Amino acid sequence: MSSSLPNVRRAQKESQLFREISSLLLQASLDDPKLRSVTITRVALSPDKGLCTIYCYTSEGKDFFQKELLHILMQYKPSLRKALAAQVQLRYTPELGFAYDAQLEKQLRVEELIEKVKNEEEE
Repeated sequence: MSSSLPNVRRAQKESQLFREISSLLLQASLDDPKLRSVTITRVALSPDKGLCTIYCYTSEGKDFFQKELLHILMQYKPSLRKALAAQVQLRYTPELGFAYDAQLEKQLRVEELIEKVKNEEEE
């Protein structure tokens, strides 16, 4: 049971980081309209808790994210990290990294295929 306690604490920290980062990026999207299309899907802490990877999704796709949005997010990174340090009680505030999350696209594609198979079976 004691081995699951660190996993629970990690999940709690990730959940708290997710809420705070989502809130902070929502505020940033008021300043920069391009960020309105960004959705934070999940947050993952590295094993040493030194890096927090923020997984983002946009309906415009991975290329748009990498070419248009990533550099904007990187500009907000220092202020996000500072705001996180003030809001979240961690011994050290992790470095922030951004990554495109294609999981939602895959999920939608699988659901589309399932729907297609259902329709074919009905015919």
